[in-house]
Amino acid sequence: MTNLNIIQPKKSQLSEKSQASLTKQGYRLVGGHSAVKICEWTKKMIRGEGGCYKFIFYGIRSHQCLQMTTSMFCASRCKFCWRGAKAPVSKEWYGPIDSPQHIIEHALDEHLKLLEGFNGHKTANKKALEEKEEIRHVALSLTGEPITYPLINEILKAFHKRKISTFLVTNAQYPEQMKKIEKATQLYLSIDAPNKELMKRIDQPLFDDYWERAMESLDLLKTRDYRTCIRLTMIEKENMCDPKGYAELVRRGDADFIELKSYVWVGASQTIYNVENMPRMDKMQEFMAELLNELPEYEYIRQHEPSRAILLMKKSLNKKAWINFPKFFEMVKSGQKFNAEDYCSEIITPNQ
Repeated sequence: MTNLNIIQPKKSQLSEKSQASLTKQGYRLVGGHSAVKICEWTKKMIRGEGGCYKFIFYGIRSHQCLQMTTSMFCASRCKFCWRGAKAPVSKEWYGPIDSPQHIIEHALDEHLKLLEGFNGHKTANKKALEEKEEIRHVALSLTGEPITYPLINEILKAFHKRKISTFLVTNAQYPEQMKKIEKATQLYLSIDAPNKELMKRIDQPLFDDYWERAMESLDLLKTRDYRTCIRLTMIEKENMCDPKGYAELVRRGDADFIELKSYVWVGASQTIYNVENMPRMDKMQEFMAELLNELPEYEYIRQHEPSRAILLMKKSLNKKAWINFPKFFEMVKSGQKFNAEDYCSEIITPNQ
């Protein structure tokens, strides 16, 4: 990583053309390297149409969730990514660095501005309209590779001080950044293939030692005392194979949760895949059964059909998949040592 040069950047990580394109797509750029976009599930929950799979799985309230990234570049060219070849790629951070305070304050402002149109929405849920002003969760997974932000640990701590939970997704190429993270509400590793050759073909990584980096990330994941999850993006006729290989990787990372998430046929990936590459739920369930046969220490918890997502978790957690957010923030504030089980909660079947 470069020396920290924390200023308000004068130049974005993106070209002017890319910035204009993202703005047209509903993104709002924050500073020189961050961005915000309203999730469709945020809109749906405000309209009273139900929450996303994170609501069903973990208790994340979609209308109070900020979707953003702290970095627009990535070290992979994943075939299933919507972004396409014009999105910036890099192995290392480049350019100035915005402060955590600047990013958070402006990200929250832009998020709420994008939701202003719902204030006059005739069919919007009145309670959700009021609650949307109080952001309680952040999903750091919008685009790019958010973990590359040099002050990733500092921004997570800043979110926690505001009692905003943190869900951070990384593509397992930056183990040195993972080492920095003291606490996250839930940390995800995206593992897109069960072996080295297939990972190279699907993720098209910049790093020559991409497999070694992924293995080191899994080894680090095993040492984390906060909640961890391995996400498997399922692509029909591409990576829904070798459940034993996936099981070996999952066991190496020893994640608390496993998410099987369907590839979505959107954006630039439509030039690479066909709609048939989006697996149906029955195909997802078949593969889940094969995976669980290799991982008897895990069990099926629930699924969210609109998202084509399935949740598995360790049997040792006694089906406590939901998050006790007040307890998490209380323990973070106290500085006491705790582990994932300490803030796991009984699942509530939410009203949608």
